Amino acid sequence: MKDFDVIVIGAGLGGLSAGALLAAQGRSVLVLEQADRIGGCCSSFERDGFHFDTGASIVEIIKPIEDVFKKLGTTLQKEVDLIPCDPVMSIIRPDGSRMTIPFSIEKTGELISSISPEDGRRWKDFVDFYSEMADVTLDTFFSMPADSMTDLFAMLGRQPRMAKYLPVFLSSYQNILQRFFKDERVLQSMGYQALYFGLPPALVPGPYAMIPYTEQMGIYYPRGGMLKIPEALQRMGERFGMQVRLNTTVEKVVVRDQRAQSVILADGTEITARVVVSNINARTLYQKLVGEEYLKPISRKGIRSYAYSKAVPMLYLGVDYEPPLEAHHNLIAASPEDINQYWWKHVETGQLDYETIGLICWPSHTDASLAPKGKHVINLIPEGFYNLAEGNWDDLKEEYIQKELDYYSRFAIPGLKEHVQYVECSTPLDYERRLCLPEGAIYAFQQDLTAQAIFRPAARSKNIRGLYLTGASTHPGGGVPSTIASGMIAANLIEKYEQ
Repeated sequence: MKDFDVIVIGAGLGGLSAGALLAAQGRSVLVLEQADRIGGCCSSFERDGFHFDTGASIVEIIKPIEDVFKKLGTTLQKEVDLIPCDPVMSIIRPDGSRMTIPFSIEKTGELISSISPEDGRRWKDFVDFYSEMADVTLDTFFSMPADSMTDLFAMLGRQPRMAKYLPVFLSSYQNILQRFFKDERVLQSMGYQALYFGLPPALVPGPYAMIPYTEQMGIYYPRGGMLKIPEALQRMGERFGMQVRLNTTVEKVVVRDQRAQSVILADGTEITARVVVSNINARTLYQKLVGEEYLKPISRKGIRSYAYSKAVPMLYLGVDYEPPLEAHHNLIAASPEDINQYWWKHVETGQLDYETIGLICWPSHTDASLAPKGKHVINLIPEGFYNLAEGNWDDLKEEYIQKELDYYSRFAIPGLKEHVQYVECSTPLDYERRLCLPEGAIYAFQQDLTAQAIFRPAARSKNIRGLYLTGASTHPGGGVPSTIASGMIAANLIEKYEQ
């Protein structure tokens, strides 16, 4: 007799999504989390009355999340108070001028036309192209497994229109954008989003160029912070009997006869289960918790081949004034080629740049409750990386904070440095230690074509029976909607194969 039907390793979005859905199937579910809070990169914390998001800063493409809550017998809107972010973002150019993108397809087209009439006409073509593609991918890519060619054919069977977009996978984010838009100023408003997938525009697969369109479908912020999403998943799971244990580290997945049998905790406790679901990095799972001796030679080689995704530092600021910003998300203007050059010159060489492209999040612009009255919360996310050519993040942290405050005060947020009441920084090394993200990899693995769909670690392990994967390591990849969708995909597979 097993202790539980299912043990889930990790209370990130994928683990909580799978756990809640499996509990709703009538299974006994235990979720084990090494940290003192749930959510992983989609969590929040409080300091001196300021409420900060650990990593994720908004949620978009909400259909997969809505599908999960529907399966749980409720709605996303009932469980989480989502505030629309309007405008979508503000682009801060080198000369200090700003381009603010409205939450409206039509008004965005008018804005682009005011910059370039030709690109304004192409905006309509871009929207028409990606609106259909978004419908197709949301009905397949974000809801169905992609563990084999059979699964891909099943997607085509459900949505034959998908065949029309297969060539897009062979193109890049940059090529797709430049097919539609020519004006540098317009491209500066769309290039940065490639980094949401952990790579520069030249290397991100073409389908993800839909992001400038999907942002027009809606960007939302949960009232009270990003933690409200994982809290809602936990709350729903617990209604069906799911248990969550914090500060509990899993050291080993016990495998006998090529089937997952139990987990062993850091204190030596063994907990048995019929099924184990892993929400941690797949390389960590297979190389450390399972052991490569249980993998087929081709799988052993494959798991070693995955390159970790990018890592970034994040500065959490509590300020005593209303910053001169215009949106929840504010971007330092950068064309696709600007971002490519940054990647080759800095990420690939380890040469840190203190005055670089980046994202400025102003959550209290959307939700004033995150800060004391008259004060605000700002998250600075300059581009960065884990491996430094000189020094290490621990030694550089204080210097890094001061140089970034100087840069943003001088360029993007006048007066910032004089109004900072609280500052903290999470470096890639901090993310690695606190959240167990190897090399601080926020999207687990690089999401180029060779690590997409059937090339990503399978949701249903091909080596260990009774072992399933969720989270950024598996299909459909990193990000809030993707990781939640991975939990739904795993739960559906378990319902099919683990009776």
